[in-house]
Amino acid sequence: MFRGYRLRNYDFKLILMVVILSVIGILAVTSAEASLRNKQIFGVVAGVILMIIVSLFSYKWVLKFYWFMYIANLILLLLVEFLGKEGGYGAQRWLRIGSFQFQPSETAKILLILFFAQFIMKHRERLNSFPMILTCLALVAVPWYLIFDQPDLSTSIMILIIFCIVMFAGGLSWKIIIGILAVTVPVFIILVSIALQPGNEYLEDYQKNRILAFINPEEYSSLEAYQQLNSVTAIASGMLDGKGYNNNEITSVVNGNFVSQPQTDFIFAVIGEEFGFKGCFLVITLITLISMECISVARHSTDLAGKIIASGVGGLIAFQSFINIGVATFILPNTGLPLPFVSYGLTSVMSLFIGMGFVLNVRLQCKR
Repeated sequence: MFRGYRLRNYDFKLILMVVILSVIGILAVTSAEASLRNKQIFGVVAGVILMIIVSLFSYKWVLKFYWFMYIANLILLLLVEFLGKEGGYGAQRWLRIGSFQFQPSETAKILLILFFAQFIMKHRERLNSFPMILTCLALVAVPWYLIFDQPDLSTSIMILIIFCIVMFAGGLSWKIIIGILAVTVPVFIILVSIALQPGNEYLEDYQKNRILAFINPEEYSSLEAYQQLNSVTAIASGMLDGKGYNNNEITSVVNGNFVSQPQTDFIFAVIGEEFGFKGCFLVITLITLISMECISVARHSTDLAGKIIASGVGGLIAFQSFINIGVATFILPNTGLPLPFVSYGLTSVMSLFIGMGFVLNVRLQCKR
């Protein structure tokens, strides 16, 4: 469980980058909604402590309980299905235990990375066989459906992206990947087209409208496209240096209430407006460097499981950041994904810190 790690092998630069990004998040969340500052600070401090504690546990020992992680994940998601707390648009995504509330779909991202890291390593010789691919698809399909049914389309998409990353890192053949893409991409386009047809119930009405607003923003400029258009305006108004932190201009995103929930999905708009291009560049650079450091750890891992863990966490941070920033800049349809380490949300922040803890442990056991 514990090993004689050397302090010089600890990845302090990765910790530093994550902490700097989290501090930027605290500043942005405070500006967006001052009442949430203390909760965000608590989440970051608790997350850093958890990250350090987890980094000292050998991931090879933790992965012995991979089936327990998978079953625990399903139990939490099933509890949401039957006992979950309802939020916006009728979505049922949270569990409340006393005064404590958390979102199991966020912890599911990390738990699935850990589960598949061990499962794929145990069956790596048969990974490219048709029965094993079907088995992996069946294993991811159950938690995916439970998340999709909440409904949480954006997180269910992230689960599929994470699954693709861990399968690729696990050694899935390029021939199989190209073949799957050749089939799934056209099928996906066809299914989305069908889902957008009137009277179709595959997607919720608000999900359909968000996609239509992305396709035709002028028609939905006062409805579903309203927030994204204002987000782009806010980012552009920041220009190079921004309007200043926590400014009192009534035309700002926060003070003018032009974007709802700016502390979560549209936190990047707050950063762009207040810190300008320089602030946006710093955030994107930090996210890129963190993701690249995770990939570097994966390349030097002593085994396949460590490679999958580091690749999975790095890919999660990279792709989720791309989607969040893509929504804020209107290059993607509106979704509900937080910006890693920046957006408000204790479950998201602490889950990511736990994921980083495992990456740090993989780094401690890397080949020298």
